[in-house]
Amino acid sequence: PDGKGGVKMRPLPNTIWLDDMFMAIPTIALMGKHTGQQKYYDDAVKQVVQYSRRMFNPTYGVYMHGYVEGAKDHPEMRWARANGWAVMAMVEVLDVLPKTHKGYKTVQDQLRAHVKGLANLQHKDGLWHQLLDRNDTYLETSATAIYAYSIAKAINAGHVDPMSYGGMVNLAWNAVARNVTQRGELEGICVGTGMAFDPAFYAYRP
Repeated sequence: PDGKGGVKMRPLPNTIWLDDMFMAIPTIALMGKHTGQQKYYDDAVKQVVQYSRRMFNPTYGVYMHGYVEGAKDHPEMRWARANGWAVMAMVEVLDVLPKTHKGYKTVQDQLRAHVKGLANLQHKDGLWHQLLDRNDTYLETSATAIYAYSIAKAINAGHVDPMSYGGMVNLAWNAVARNVTQRGELEGICVGTGMAFDPAFYAYRP
């Protein structure tokens, strides 16, 4: 979100989608590892910070799906799978970012805040709702799978406390497993989704 990349012209000009945290930022960090050039690490951290400054709601502890530069108000549709892309992006960045990098703790702290927010919104059966803070939307499997992977990896890497979040991951894992059919297909996954500014768009995605 620096005007050079990751900015879309839909549904309005200069729109940022949370999905792009995962589509771009881990690759930038990986370039740092492969080339040894500090500038890639710096840019990966900068992008995490910039996305989070615009799209993370510290009260809820989760991200909105889209942000339109220049808009006065930003209706916050907290789409579950997009939040999966965000939490996975930070885990993958920390995988390659040197611990000595000045931005390491910044990314780690942002990851911890996000995991804490997600924990507060998990359904008792282990899944998360399509819109995280809207219990009137359906429980969605793909986001739950991403959270289970990302938070388990964060626990194993020492980023978050296993006592606080291990149970949450086990619940999520078992919830995903229950949605695997006898044919090996995974049920309860929202179709590919653009971004919008009304809850009905997300609630009625098949």
